[in-house]
Amino acid sequence: MIGILAFRHLWVRKVRSLFLLLGFALGVGVMVVLLSVGEAMLDQSQDVSLVGGGEVTILPQGIDVEAMRTGGLGGMFFTIERARFLTRQILGGPRHAARVRVVAPAIEGKLLYLCAIGSPCRPAAVRAGGEIPSRAAALGAGLDVREGRWWDTRADSAYVLPTAQQLYDELDRFHIPRRPDSTWGEWHYFNFVTGPNEWWYVTYLLGGELPTGQWGGRVLVTHRRPDGKYDRYTSDAPPVRVRFDTTGADLSIGESRVRQRDGVYALRARARGRAGPVLLELAMRPEPNRYFPPVELREEALLSGYVVPALTAIAAGRICIGTRCRRVENVPAYHDHNWGVWRDVTWEWGAATGSNLSLLYGGVYGPSATTSPFFLTLVDSLGVRQVLRFGRIDYEGGGNSTPSRFALTATRDADTVRLAVDVRHALATDMSAGVFRRTFLQMRGSYTLRGKLAGRPISDAGEGFFETYLTR
Repeated sequence: MIGILAFRHLWVRKVRSLFLLLGFALGVGVMVVLLSVGEAMLDQSQDVSLVGGGEVTILPQGIDVEAMRTGGLGGMFFTIERARFLTRQILGGPRHAARVRVVAPAIEGKLLYLCAIGSPCRPAAVRAGGEIPSRAAALGAGLDVREGRWWDTRADSAYVLPTAQQLYDELDRFHIPRRPDSTWGEWHYFNFVTGPNEWWYVTYLLGGELPTGQWGGRVLVTHRRPDGKYDRYTSDAPPVRVRFDTTGADLSIGESRVRQRDGVYALRARARGRAGPVLLELAMRPEPNRYFPPVELREEALLSGYVVPALTAIAAGRICIGTRCRRVENVPAYHDHNWGVWRDVTWEWGAATGSNLSLLYGGVYGPSATTSPFFLTLVDSLGVRQVLRFGRIDYEGGGNSTPSRFALTATRDADTVRLAVDVRHALATDMSAGVFRRTFLQMRGSYTLRGKLAGRPISDAGEGFFETYLTR
């Protein structure tokens, strides 16, 4: 009876009934649209072809999200430099652990050319992507796997969270030059401070026309004695007595070697000089997070690569000069690794440690360059804190003499710091070749650092090693 009465009422009041039905239809339609949009946004956030899926998306400079998503022409050639370092330390490291839940690196729409195995190569162009399964899943953007297993491989784990062995092998691996070049060089460099006025420079050097056979290895040891004098020791080895690893830090040159195991470097350096034979057997342990990632400068006449696996480290072991040996315990140490073409190349470099910060600065001049894009990096116990730029170093007492002090001012956006160094000791080495007249200076001194980072004042002081060239 009630249904009949309602139907007759609607039939009698046709216009009012029409408006009532239209209102209900609009309300239901809006609800359907909103639910559809929400469902579409959820699907897109989990779409494997979407860049991101997280709260913040980091993209290569100069490209937008849509270009990366749709695979535009420009998207094929963009990369993020030092993405592993960003993933592990800058974004995913301990400094932002309270704010960053997960970092998920991804490669989208890269252009590859593949050839079938066992047949003449007819390259086929394909578009490919890649990501870390566990990290993508943590963002809610993992693949919907219908069959099989999609999880992190050993390489995936090493990318985002490497062991100490994997990290230092990756940082400290050796290289093969693109073409034979007599000026090619690559080396491990270490320094150790064994007393208030005593330190050692140790270099394991490869050089020459790799891999044609016109090359070899050399161990260079310089001892700054407490009385202020310097002793030099060398040892050479032909190619048959040199072993190096393009996937790791290990190196052997004759009776000398470097071995890296679980983040600890075992060093053995044997050489001879005017003061007799010298033998160093030391274990060096880098401090966590105090490293600088590999960078490579490529120009037409210049290739310069550089990485600092141990900006700050502690070493222990024994040092023998002649038949007299002594133990050293917990002495400050530093280690970097260089490679490239060193034809008429000069540089500015410095590394130092204070009470709170470690610092590293540098820049390379090519054969015809008069300026260089210098950088200054500040590092603390959580890793790299800031990378700044500067245009010049102001030396006092330079020219043909050793500078007594120098200073630089580095900036990045609103951050500014000033580094001032007092030079206390210097070793000059003539590096002249042909018409290129120059003297290489290795300096030791104390520094002060003043400035502002993120709007807050910073202040630090300490000691370090510094290098420059004097031209004549």
